[in-house]
Amino acid sequence: MKGFPTSADIYLEMDGKKIAVVQSYTAKASKSSQSVEAFGESEPVATIEGQKKYTLELTRLYATDSAVSDNINFYDLTDFSLVICKPDRRIIYSGCQWGAIQEDGQLNAMVAERVTVVAAKRIETTA
Repeated sequence: MKGFPTSADIYLEMDGKKIAVVQSYTAKASKSSQSVEAFGESEPVATIEGQKKYTLELTRLYATDSAVSDNINFYDLTDFSLVICKPDRRIIYSGCQWGAIQEDGQLNAMVAERVTVVAAKRIETTA
């Protein structure tokens, strides 16, 4: 049995290649729902499930050596995945686009301090 996730277990992937490891993350899922109202009723008679939205806050992203040699830039990333490996399952957020990037400047560091990501899908698989 594997222990708690480490930064090697949380990473960005693009075209099947690991491009960055992530120190920590916060995931927020939201869903728009709509009430169904009926004439003469004081309360809705049902609700209809709406679209899901996944927003992720990633902290301290380190580009992998292969990503650095391939000149991958966090600002140019589109349609990537966030993979989170837990002891009993893997969670994959795919179709990701970044929404905000915050950097703290340090000489020769390929680090983004905080990246906000919006994902199109969330898939959970058993390990």
